[in-house]
Amino acid sequence: MIHSCLLIVLLCGAAPEEDLTCLKLSPEAVAIDGLFYAQLQQEAYVALKRRDEAWQQLKTTEQVQSRQKELRDFFIQQLGGFPERAPLNAQVVGKLPGDGYTIEKVIFESRPHHHVTANLYLPDGPGPHPGAIVSSGHSRTGKTAPYNQRFGIALARHGIAALCYDPIGQGERSQILDAEGKPQFDGTTTEHFLVGVGSILVGRNTAGYRIWDGMRAIDYLTSRSDIDPQRIGMTGCSGGGTLTSYVMALDERVACASPACYLTTFGKLIETIGPQDAEQNIFGQIAFGMDQPDYILMRAPRPTIISATTGDFFGVEGTWDNYRQSKRIYGLFGLPERIDLVEVAGEHGVQPTNLAAIAQWMQRWLVGKDETVPVVEYPVRPENELLCTETGQVLLLPGEKSVFDLNVEEEQRLAAGRKELWSKSQTEALQSVRKIAGIRPLAEIPQAKREKAGKVMRGDYHIDKLVLQGDSGVPLPALTYHPKEPQDDAYVYVHDGGKSADGAPGGPIEKLISEGYVVVAVDLRGQGETSSGKTDKLLGEWKSFYLAYLLGKPLVGMHAEDTLNAGRFVANYETKTPRKVHLVAVGNAGIAALHAAALEPGLFASVTLRGTPESWSSVVSQKAPAGMLTSTVHGALRAYDLPDLARTIGPDKIRLETQP
Repeated sequence: MIHSCLLIVLLCGAAPEEDLTCLKLSPEAVAIDGLFYAQLQQEAYVALKRRDEAWQQLKTTEQVQSRQKELRDFFIQQLGGFPERAPLNAQVVGKLPGDGYTIEKVIFESRPHHHVTANLYLPDGPGPHPGAIVSSGHSRTGKTAPYNQRFGIALARHGIAALCYDPIGQGERSQILDAEGKPQFDGTTTEHFLVGVGSILVGRNTAGYRIWDGMRAIDYLTSRSDIDPQRIGMTGCSGGGTLTSYVMALDERVACASPACYLTTFGKLIETIGPQDAEQNIFGQIAFGMDQPDYILMRAPRPTIISATTGDFFGVEGTWDNYRQSKRIYGLFGLPERIDLVEVAGEHGVQPTNLAAIAQWMQRWLVGKDETVPVVEYPVRPENELLCTETGQVLLLPGEKSVFDLNVEEEQRLAAGRKELWSKSQTEALQSVRKIAGIRPLAEIPQAKREKAGKVMRGDYHIDKLVLQGDSGVPLPALTYHPKEPQDDAYVYVHDGGKSADGAPGGPIEKLISEGYVVVAVDLRGQGETSSGKTDKLLGEWKSFYLAYLLGKPLVGMHAEDTLNAGRFVANYETKTPRKVHLVAVGNAGIAALHAAALEPGLFASVTLRGTPESWSSVVSQKAPAGMLTSTVHGALRAYDLPDLARTIGPDKIRLETQP
């Protein structure tokens, strides 16, 4: 475990020419790459320790029930709430005979004009039957993936009707199609991440859409006369285990549940593979004290079995810790037999023995029959036999609304509220910006301390290598470009690509130097030398972003504070009278710069933005907003958009350039 980011850095002395590195490892230190992520890990561990200490104080069922309500209320709030239930308009569009069961092909609307495709494995014989929802994991084929078919067959063969549905971005529900009507992206998580961009901006989450689909699937089951609404279960593997964990925590109709190959603890997850898919991260949940064991705590004492595999990348040690906590909570209710765990040798996924254990658990609690279920390898059908639409994609249905369309509708609804807020009081509106983005007043941000890290000579000017140390725990490497005869004014330069991105000979920074300006280019947290080195072209530094998101800390807000600290340093360094500071920001770094300049208008004499998105509202409608995930702020469009910030700076001080 890393204890202090500040301890792992030594400032370098003399360096070879054009070595623009400012940080150097001590002999005992870990690699600098990922320094920002390491600091976020430490913050997460502290928050999770607070949560564990609070959990230890739950001594009575009354205390547990009070905590259940707090957690559910918080959970729903962070999802952006749920819509009103509209008619399902359900249709059975085909049937297939099976061995002891029938498969019905079902289509229903979870929201108006937003369709869900599903296969219902219905046991032979008269009902009403118990029912179970099967939530698919991250398989491109969704409900028709072999393991999902086997879920349905195993449950139906043991007297339980199983509805396996396609999640958004999978099966027949891809939200992004190419010109030929096929999914644009091979990876199913990619669509979930991209759906998350607009969802975050309007105060929603990919998880909210997916949870609502699951709840509406329960609505469909319970609407049928051949299903007993009092005997409903839910299961699913991997991403389906995530959704099972969520829905079983929030929907009391789930009488019996079995999340598979997902549940661990955030502590174990963060110290190993880190945050995962978009819907697996709820804004601020770690800061609030909602760990993965709390998904079971929220539903206690209803029957739940955790299905796990020894070689799961989610970490079986954390799964057992989750189970131990859950066992104690169920014990407080006097019902410890209602929580169990099955671990089977194998990698991530539902092994045949896992499936048999899940079927036995469901049979025990939903059918009232506690008998061993044999381990069977069920044969499956070709994908095309189980499709519910003629084209294979609901997005090609007339009038179909994608999640992107739904987010655009929400943004348009929020626009009226934003307009009203800014028309009343700019001061109050900026206070909302400060609160939502998590940006402290400059007076409350400790001044950064400067430490020298070497010098590089280049032509007729030189570059000082610096490190700015603030209170974030993450040093900010900086390069100060010095002309021979500097003017009084100076520049702060921030860029998505880090401090060196525009600093090559003949580049934009050298142009400013030729005009006599000192330029201080800074790596914002997680950029350049403190990045993980694993930036995704489409999603950016998404692991760092989502760890900060779990902590309730917008990355934009942290970068704005870094920009403010750099600006104040430049304004006051080696001068009795503060000098004028101009701010240049390139790419999405301009979003943080806008926040900084709008909230501290006296710090920067001018602001130049190059290649920065003009608005967040335009991003919401984009199907593949490259690089925008890490520049979102949860719920920002409830109160402000980027043009609102630009207006506060004023046309005389701000310059917008389309090209980076």
